[in-house]
Amino acid sequence: MILTIDIGNTQIFAGVFDGDTIKARFRKTSIGSITSDELGIFLTAILREHEINPREITDISISSVVPSLLRTVTNCCAKYFGIKPFIVEAGIKTGIKIPASYDKLGADRVADCMAAVKRFPNQNLIVVDFGTANTFDAISKNKEYKGGAITVGVGTSLNALTRNTALLSNVEIIKPRKAAGCTTEHQLQSGLYYGHLGMIKEYIFRFRKECFNDEDALVVATGGFARMFEKSGVFDCYDPDLLLEGIKYALEVNRTQEKKKKRASK
Repeated sequence: MILTIDIGNTQIFAGVFDGDTIKARFRKTSIGSITSDELGIFLTAILREHEINPREITDISISSVVPSLLRTVTNCCAKYFGIKPFIVEAGIKTGIKIPASYDKLGADRVADCMAAVKRFPNQNLIVVDFGTANTFDAISKNKEYKGGAITVGVGTSLNALTRNTALLSNVEIIKPRKAAGCTTEHQLQSGLYYGHLGMIKEYIFRFRKECFNDEDALVVATGGFARMFEKSGVFDCYDPDLLLEGIKYALEVNRTQEKKKKRASK
């Protein structure tokens, strides 16, 4: 089985694959300090909770946008699983033509793009990932990375509003009944939902025009808050596991490449 781990700015998102089937998925906060032992105990315990023997994990693949945590997680993998993990990072085999100017493209975005291209080959793609930040990435049907954008995430927007205003407090992040709210709570929910929905539509429109010369492009969404917009009609596909699938696929592509090089050198 393969353990896939994404280290994000607010959460560690992980999943276990048995072949192409995901057997478990789980999250842990990445805010604050965490030791390799704390993480190791968490991972082994939660695997057992899902009736998975930690000894059945044969490979681990990691993407990270938090450099300070990557070493902790790597040490955890060595100590608790006896495995040196594969790291999704610059220079790995992706199967996508990424220009040198995008050499600092986040590992999570690389994994998202790889999974989308694998799942929807020979199509122009716009991949939208909703997390602490919202990211938009465009990949052509020829597997060329055409560009992207980064915006403030839904949860981050709410946190900024409540932290920097005296009279606004946290609300449940949901789609409101209508855009014109009659209470402060509903107006906040309206701003979060319809403000982000309008932004999504604008980026899709502009990406199709700028990256694909108005050709059609399939819009693939992932990330926790993407579900809120799933029925809005702006996405063609919503896949909550796209990132984990990409992290697993990156491992498989690069392991296959390593084997080919070894055979060629003999």
